[in-house]
Amino acid sequence: MKNFDNSFLTDKVKIIAGCDEAGRGPLAGPVVAASIIFKNDMFIDGINDSKKLNEKQREELFPEILNKAECVGVSVISHGVIDKINILQASLLGMKTATNRLKIKPDLILIDGNKCFNSDIKNIAIVGGDSRSFSIAAASIVAKVVRDNIMKRLDKYFPRYLWAKNKGYPTKEHIQAVKIFGTTSLHRKTFLKNILPEYYNSNLELKHLK
Repeated sequence: MKNFDNSFLTDKVKIIAGCDEAGRGPLAGPVVAASIIFKNDMFIDGINDSKKLNEKQREELFPEILNKAECVGVSVISHGVIDKINILQASLLGMKTATNRLKIKPDLILIDGNKCFNSDIKNIAIVGGDSRSFSIAAASIVAKVVRDNIMKRLDKYFPRYLWAKNKGYPTKEHIQAVKIFGTTSLHRKTFLKNILPEYYNSNLELKHLK
């Protein structure tokens, strides 16, 4: 994975940032993006796509990534913004914002996925990048841990939905809780419209719990 990143190094590209997001699929909560720059010779054993690691492994790697990275940028895009501009645009906005928060300006940005964001810095979309690129994989871990921690904190206010367990994803238990108790102020309306269309009709709005 480190060799993959270093293959982009040239006389004009000396600093590379890896960028990824977490939380595109949940019914509730934000999408979180992270952007990371490492020294070109920095390696951390165990770095991989966050989806291929368990929660304990991610949490163990998280502080090591923060300590060994040259700089890290994180962005949290709310459920309201997701509903307004759609999840793809919210994810791209999150990754762009996270990159803009880096204290060092990279020469190149490697982005997980097949879409780039507008930037004065050259960026390349890498399909499956979180399994190929060291810096993207590290960013995926940071984004995932930050988002999971947000959902764990929110679970204390909305315990019926089991967010500490499902992190807002559309598990059977989460969907059942919405059917029984209604929605919360943190649910993504556009996602529920697609998955639970019975909660919509032309004359009624979704019920929101306070």
